[in-house]
Amino acid sequence: MSKDSFKFSNAVILAPLVAVLSIWIVFLVEVQFGINLNDYGVYPRRVSGLKGVLFSPFIHGSIAHLYNNTIPLAVLTAFLFYFYQSAALRVLLLGTLASGLLTWAIARPSYHIGASGVIYLLASFIFFKGILAKNYRLVALSLVVVFIYGSMIWYIFPVKDGISWEGHLSGFITGLALAFVTRVRVPEVRKYDWEREDYNEDEDLFLKHFDEDGNFMEISEEERFEQNVQIKYHYKESKKD
Repeated sequence: MSKDSFKFSNAVILAPLVAVLSIWIVFLVEVQFGINLNDYGVYPRRVSGLKGVLFSPFIHGSIAHLYNNTIPLAVLTAFLFYFYQSAALRVLLLGTLASGLLTWAIARPSYHIGASGVIYLLASFIFFKGILAKNYRLVALSLVVVFIYGSMIWYIFPVKDGISWEGHLSGFITGLALAFVTRVRVPEVRKYDWEREDYNEDEDLFLKHFDEDGNFMEISEEERFEQNVQIKYHYKESKKD
């Protein structure tokens, strides 16, 4: 546990910015020079298709495809680096590689491109890790992710032609697995005195303001001073000659 968690850092801005700029720059290069980089996507069960594990998240087939991935990628990356900063880079890099390899292993023979697999990875990790961490802020974040992106769950199934549902499913499974195995630092939940196991009502200064019938009693300054004064005796053995 760490009290330094949930603190803003430059990575909360830089990581989403780098992610968004990278996919847009690659797309603009394709348009500007009239080239098609789809061959650098994941092609399942073909050795040459393994290069897509690294390159496919940066490649998009159309401006609509690119736009649909931009905002979720930025938002979820910012969530990851703010709430899980101690493990964010590890989750992003290892998760991207693992989901890409899983896509390569299970997908249909076709080129699979786009950052949507990474988006499903982030959404899955943030949701399940928040539930497992049992921290009220992280649970609230999980609910926010469900509220905003919950409808994405349907696209891990083959409900629409032309989308890589296998890539979505791979990202989802990888995020779930990482939520179980990744250790993160979250702040300790603050406990009030009355929630502690060693709590003693007789020593509670606030409760001393009430009598046995629950009536409020004003405590004088002298009594308040006496309650706050603690006298400690220290005994030291005398040295014998």
